[in-house]
Amino acid sequence: MSVPTSLRVGPFTPSVLLRKRHVLFYIILMWASIITVLLEFWLYWQLFWDYVRPVHFYIYLPLFCFVAYVSIVFSAIFFAKILLVIINKIYKPREGVFIRDVSDRDYKYWTIRNIIKRWPIWLAHKFPFPFLDNICFKMFGVKTKFSNSLFEGWVDTEFIKFGNNVVIGQGSIVQSAIIIGNLLIIKETVIDDNVRIGAHSVVMPGTHIGRNVILAANSTTTISQTLEEGWIYTGIPAKKLKKNRFFEDGLQDVLDRLNIEGLNL
Repeated sequence: MSVPTSLRVGPFTPSVLLRKRHVLFYIILMWASIITVLLEFWLYWQLFWDYVRPVHFYIYLPLFCFVAYVSIVFSAIFFAKILLVIINKIYKPREGVFIRDVSDRDYKYWTIRNIIKRWPIWLAHKFPFPFLDNICFKMFGVKTKFSNSLFEGWVDTEFIKFGNNVVIGQGSIVQSAIIIGNLLIIKETVIDDNVRIGAHSVVMPGTHIGRNVILAANSTTTISQTLEEGWIYTGIPAKKLKKNRFFEDGLQDVLDRLNIEGLNL
């Protein structure tokens, strides 16, 4: 079954633009990363182009394009990380509730951080292999493991901690920041081991999801909600449904003995 492009959203940064002059960050990052690839192409041309027998140039060109794309992503991540380090030295990111106004420094620097991340994240997510997404997560401050499956959801890129064996469903949203009216709320979101978040669910900032929890499809947590370990939650707002038996020891033996169609999990 094919997946609509609109569901393949991956990590995200809000599109809030505080001032038009901040577009300069886009231009700087694009220029720096593209220059790197142009230099690589010049070197490739020097090594492989032959007017008499250009066959080798064209044979290796697809491989070069693959390497060049990875290179431009790494370049964009590298230069974005440098800018983020500078910006974070000027004003350190912090949690809290802030006024959505140009005069508020937390709101101002939150938007600048997102502007800086936008170009490398867009590049990484267009790559067909998910490891570049994971590198973006790690470089920009998300604590996660390469074994986690976060790429079908819309996952924020700071103040988020993931445990092991976490799966984010298609079109779901995991947030550490949200704008409500004239307020910007930034709170760390923590998702522990063996968590499953169903399709089109929303995890609000400050949520703590315990181990072995399932958040059912089309469910929404509240800001700073705690989901207790070992339960299935569903609804808007998310509420306990029943104990989660899917991670119990010996589950495979039970399934082997019983007819799964009549088994009430």
